[in-house]
Parts: sequence; C-alpha cells; structure tokens
Amino acid sequence: MDVYEKLMAMAKRRGIIYPSYEIYGGEAGFYDYGPIGSMLKNNIENLWRDFYVMRERFMEISTPVITPYRVLKASGHVDKFIDEIATCKKCGASFKVEELKDGKCPLCGGEVERGVLNLMFETSIGAKKQDKAFLRPETAQGIFVNFPLLQHFARKKLPFGVVQIGKGFRNEVSPRQGVLRLREFSMAEAEIFFHPDRKMHPGFDKVKEKRLKLLPEGFEREEIFTLRKAIEKGIIQNEAMAYYIALTHDFLVSIGVDKEKIRFRQHERDELAHYANDCWDAEILMQRFGWVECVGIADRSAYDLKAHMNSTGVNMMLTDESKKVKKKILKPKMDAIGKEFRKNAPMVIEAIKNADYGDDIHVEIDGKKITIDERFYEVEEVEEYEKFIPHVIEPSYGIDRITYAVLEHNYREVEKEGESYVILSLPSKIAPVKAGVFPLVSKDGLPEIAKEIEEMLRENGIMAVYDDKGSIGRRYARMDEIGTPFCITVDYQSKEDGTVTVRYRDTTEQERVKIEELVEWLSEKI
Repeated sequence: MDVYEKLMAMAKRRGIIYPSYEIYGGEAGFYDYGPIGSMLKNNIENLWRDFYVMRERFMEISTPVITPYRVLKASGHVDKFIDEIATCKKCGASFKVEELKDGKCPLCGGEVERGVLNLMFETSIGAKKQDKAFLRPETAQGIFVNFPLLQHFARKKLPFGVVQIGKGFRNEVSPRQGVLRLREFSMAEAEIFFHPDRKMHPGFDKVKEKRLKLLPEGFEREEIFTLRKAIEKGIIQNEAMAYYIALTHDFLVSIGVDKEKIRFRQHERDELAHYANDCWDAEILMQRFGWVECVGIADRSAYDLKAHMNSTGVNMMLTDESKKVKKKILKPKMDAIGKEFRKNAPMVIEAIKNADYGDDIHVEIDGKKITIDERFYEVEEVEEYEKFIPHVIEPSYGIDRITYAVLEHNYREVEKEGESYVILSLPSKIAPVKAGVFPLVSKDGLPEIAKEIEEMLRENGIMAVYDDKGSIGRRYARMDEIGTPFCITVDYQSKEDGTVTVRYRDTTEQERVKIEELVEWLSEKI
C-alpha cells in the first residue's frame, strides 16, 4: 500500500473523507466529508477567509450554483468548456483522447468512438423546463455579473477584491484520481479588479525578496527566483500577479503543506483557458500523483466584464478621473430628424446618441433598414475623463485537492511497542479537534471534572472531545490519528491542586497546567 491507500483507509475509519453512496456501489467523482473531515475543511476555508477577507479586506458574497444558459454562453463556457472524448466500443469505458494508448482503449485495447463533451452539468429552470441552465463550473461568474453593484460598495476605487467560497461542478470524463478529480468540488476564488495599466500592488515591497520555486513557460525545470528578479526578467508580468503568488505560497504553508513540495508553473500559451492571457498554477507534489495543480492564479484581463457588457448592454466601465481624453461625439439635429422621421424620431435620436464616431448608423422602420447620414447629426469634439473596463487577477483554490495535500504531507507512521502508529501532524489552527479530554480512570469523580473541562473549552470556542474508552494510550492514539494537537488528562492530583496533564501530540512531552488557565493557555498555543 502506498501513502494514498493508507491515508484513505485511515480517513474513512476516522470520519475524514470517504466515497459517496457506497452502500449503492459508489459513484466515481464524488466523496463525502465525515464529521472530522467537515471540521478540517471548514477550518481551511476559514483560514483562507482570514487571508483574503480579514487581511486583504476583500468583500465576500454568495451566489446560486444554478446558472442560466445565457450567462455561461456570454462567458464562453458553453462553446469553450469542452473535452474531446473517446468511448470504447468493447468495454464501454470513456476517456479523454490524450489518455488513449496508440489510439485504442487503455483498459482493454478495444476500438474507440470519438466525440465531444461539454464539461458542465445541464439542468433547467421552471416547471415546464423551458429555461436551460447549468450547474456552475466556477464561482467567478457570480462575481462578474454582480460587478455593477460591487463597484459601488467599493466606492469605485481600484483595486478592490471580491471572494466567494462554494461548490463547483464539472462532468469529468474519467475521474480516476480519488479526491483529486471530483465532479462536485469546493472552490475558494478571489477576483481582484485593477486598472488595466496599473497592476501594481502596495504589498509587493514586503514580498519582493521572497524566494520561490518557479517553472516559467518554456523552461525544462523549475528554478529558484526572488519575485523581484522574476519581474525584472519579465517572467512574471506584474506586481499584482507576483503578490498573489506569494500570498498563495504563504497560505499553503500556513495550513501544513510542505514548502519544499510547492512550485509555481506558468501555463504554456496553448493550454491557457479561453478567458486567460496568463496563468500560474500552484502545484503540490504528492507521492502517487506527482505535481498536482491546486491553485490557479490567472490574469483574466477584461474578458469577463466585456463579455457580459456586450451580452446585456449593462455598463461595466469605470471612469479614470486622473486622465482626460478628447473624444468626438454625435449630436442629433432635432429639426431635421423631426421633419424626416416624425413619429419614429425618438428611435433615430437614440441610435445616434448610442453610436460611436465613425460607426455606420442604421435603424429599422416598417421593416426597412434605413441608414442615418450626416444630414441628421453633427460632430462635436469634447474632453472627458477616460473610461475603461477593469482587468481581473484571479487566485482560484481547489479546496478538496489542498485538503488531501495537507493530509498527505502531515501523515506520519511511527512504531510504538511493536505496533504501527499513525500521527497526523496538522497545524493547530486547522486541526478539527483542538483537545482531547480524558479522566485517568472512570471513577472517583474524575469523569465529572473532565466533562466540566470539555464543556468549558467548548463554551470558549475551543473544540474539545471527551473520551473515557480504553487505555490512555489508546485514547492518545485515536486523537493522534485525527490530528488533535493536545490531550488533557484529569488525574488524582487534579483533585488536590486543580491542575491537569497536557500532552503535546508531536513530541509526547507533558506539562501541568491549572484548570482555570487552560482556555488562555490553549488559545495561545493554537
């Protein structure tokens, strides 16, 4: 058994992660988070919020998972979010075309039939199923369609960021990598809006000497660069991209990902998503799967806002009050229009006002296409503030892959008295349970004291679990397997002097702490 098999067996036994619908034979691409796993994932997401909402001062929103067809048509997902697939005529298995072996089924060697698959799950809205829709493939579009409102909350000042944490859905062709390739998955995405010509970041000076492992486009292997040097060499395009690469690295390390197993790989030109003009993946090294993309940091330029503005006519532009430009505008000649078009004059006036200088202007009247020429408008040169559509830089985190990486990188096996012993050395701040609370024996009032301690800790926001089953050693082992950093034992001395023994998970060292000081002591340690 490799680490993946050992870890997943332990994760199922301890209520962390396990296959969905298992009593019905399971369903590929779906996994459940159990009681311990749910707490772990929530802690990771909340620490992500600490980075992006508290520290970066970004706004958080929540939007529906069902997205109307017209939204994803405008964003390009309907036409571009497609995989070429191959289905075996012999065994019926489906694969991405790049998974084929010499053009044949990699499982049985049979002939295949090729086709295409849109990776979005289709659904419909309404009782009569008239309105076509999809389960969202990303949370980002919910932010982009909210931009006209959000820029008011940001007081129209750039840069500003908006985040969303939630489910995404992709109808993967062949999800054969366990929790790393899911059809329903958790995402944490940030969209940061910048002026197109000002992708600087005020925090860059603090991170510019940070040394990271980068694999730029065209390089054969990763190299260590400072972020300052990477920008000077043109490897990273701008300060904002470099800053969010650094922030991503800091977040991953803070939750327990091994910093020696993180690199940032730049996408080749031919692998960029349809909306991106540059992208760096934070890849994490895993024993079975090699380097795995867990975060994508993309420069989406103005692609999405422009697409939705073109589709809806809703203005997504901001005004740059630091820069004025000269512009030619068209002013309708009211008298000439009134005489010529009479009741249709308002339509013509509106068409002229909405036209840009140099455009051909047409209106349709009584089924005929009419060209509006210079008899009906005059050209005037005005000076006004420049208008622009903001650009977007997007760090997009795959929470499930990151959660698995944290588990693998903190999974340790040790031997104790001839038995294999598993320790999950999770950082205290993301550990699902912070403290196990045990009575040394289940008599003489010790359980009552232990239960009071557990209740006190929970009332003060520290997740604690009471356990009196089996030997102390067995209880320690159960807590070590789920990553609990501290175990508290109530013994006979506790009745005499009001102290308890606190055991450290990773070193097994112990110290006495007063019960009345436990909340403060644990809070500082966590």
